[in-house]
Amino acid sequence: MLTRRELIGLCLAFVITLPAVTSRLYASDEIEYFAWLRSAAFDHDVDFRNEYQHFYDAGVAHTQEFYDTFLSAERANETGRPVNYATPGPGFLWAPFYAVGHLAAIVSGAPRDGFSHPYIAAIAYGSACYGFLATLLSAVIARRVFGRGPAVSLAIACGTPLIFYSYVAPGFGHAASAFAVSLLVWVWLRVRTRWTIGGGIALGLCAGLVGVVREQDVFLALGPALDFLAYWLGHARAGSPGPRRSPAAVALAGTLAFLVGLAPLLLAYKALNGRFLPTETAARKMTWTAPHAWGVLFDPYHGLFAWTPLAIVAIVGLVAVAIAGRNAVVQSETTDRDARRIAIIALVMVAAQAYSSGSVESWTVAGSFGQRRFVAITPLLVLGLAGMFTFVQSAWPRRAVTVLVMLCIWWNLGLMAQFGLHRMDRQKLALGDNARVTFLELPLEAPRLVWRYFTDRQSLYKLPQQ
Repeated sequence: MLTRRELIGLCLAFVITLPAVTSRLYASDEIEYFAWLRSAAFDHDVDFRNEYQHFYDAGVAHTQEFYDTFLSAERANETGRPVNYATPGPGFLWAPFYAVGHLAAIVSGAPRDGFSHPYIAAIAYGSACYGFLATLLSAVIARRVFGRGPAVSLAIACGTPLIFYSYVAPGFGHAASAFAVSLLVWVWLRVRTRWTIGGGIALGLCAGLVGVVREQDVFLALGPALDFLAYWLGHARAGSPGPRRSPAAVALAGTLAFLVGLAPLLLAYKALNGRFLPTETAARKMTWTAPHAWGVLFDPYHGLFAWTPLAIVAIVGLVAVAIAGRNAVVQSETTDRDARRIAIIALVMVAAQAYSSGSVESWTVAGSFGQRRFVAITPLLVLGLAGMFTFVQSAWPRRAVTVLVMLCIWWNLGLMAQFGLHRMDRQKLALGDNARVTFLELPLEAPRLVWRYFTDRQSLYKLPQQ
């Protein structure tokens, strides 16, 4: 566990950064996520036409493409309603914050229509909170396995798109996704030593929550499932009687709990699409042979490793631990043998995420910041970076890794600045130009840009391409 001082330090760091949260919606994905919550709270239905019309009329999404996709009768779903490609899970997680936003609207005299600024601000700060909880849980996870936590967790938070989708574009569901997966990994590491029926139920419910927040992330549950299988096969091969409980009972309890946890998504799809599945147009965007799995990682214009080189460092850390162990005696709650198995399982989960992201027709996520679908594997990257620092023991290699991590963090922050200022092509990376701006130009401009972000943020919106 984290010490009291570490916990207080992380909480203070989060509170201090709250003024950086941007409380607005500007992308169609954000509107889709928000529509689930607003329609449920105010209209008590799953007809999102009025939500889409509001943002279209308000100029937030006043484009022909948005109208054709969400307001045109020709693009209606199977039940004749406007389509919604987003999942309802982020809206469910935002609900407590949205309720606070309603109270704020009452107190401030703002329109109590579910659209006014207090409501938007509430879900924006909600995403920031879930991004913080993902960082906190990831630190606890790394401490449990490798004896270190807060520093590597903060490094991953700042060196990956998690910071962008927690503070700059919080209307997306990625911070909520990172939280759900972090909760899944945390519960898995707690229950894997005994695999009780209660532990199976808790893990199944968490896996269901992961699917409700983002259905493709449910493939990450493959990791704990393989660990469960290895646990019981190990007892069988050793000829030991093992625990008295039946593995079939634990598996059945976990599976039923997973279905219960996933039920809100299935019921929401049934109400919206007339079936317990996404709309057919969304299903047609998936090719389950994952033809883009390589590109989603290695493509120099859109790939994860080009956008987020810190992911390479973290994954190399997982590989090193999986092959050779932690290379040191560390104070943790996990043995070296278990750390190797956890690293292997984590690599399987990373591969599962590459598979699901590589199966999507829109694998490039062009126009978005980074390979945003990989924000979900935040706790796995934290584990990998912690493993790297545990594995590298000599002073100079450790310093070299530290410098490399700092450069990766600056690369991420530099891309965020270029993306926000329209000083890059938002459709793809140009690594040479991006590196020049990040490492040569932005260091001189950083103080002015930070001041402008906190004092005149509106001036940064909708800037022309530079």
